[in-house]
Amino acid sequence: MNKAKELLPLGSVVYLEEGTQKLVIVGRGVIFDDPDTNEQVFADYMGVLYPQGLQTESTLFFQHKNVDKVVFEGYRDEEEARFLDVYHQWEKSLTIPKKEIK
Repeated sequence: MNKAKELLPLGSVVYLEEGTQKLVIVGRGVIFDDPDTNEQVFADYMGVLYPQGLQTESTLFFQHKNVDKVVFEGYRDEEEARFLDVYHQWEKSLTIPKKEIK
């Protein structure tokens, strides 16, 4: 996959590097409490297992660079373009660290 940073839209279905199950992207720019450090961290995406959907015990946080293959790209329109403009400005001003996910 091209690792250039252009966020995928909601509803996109992806495989992560070395992943064996599809994930559906249900959130972007997610701030969450890292269970490893007990501090707030930031992730590009929040995903759920496909086809199961949202289940709190299987919600995954990951970065754009962790995406290996895009199976389906979600819907894009002019609102998505505007969201990305605002998102990138917000991300530049963010002081919360980005979670390093291997």
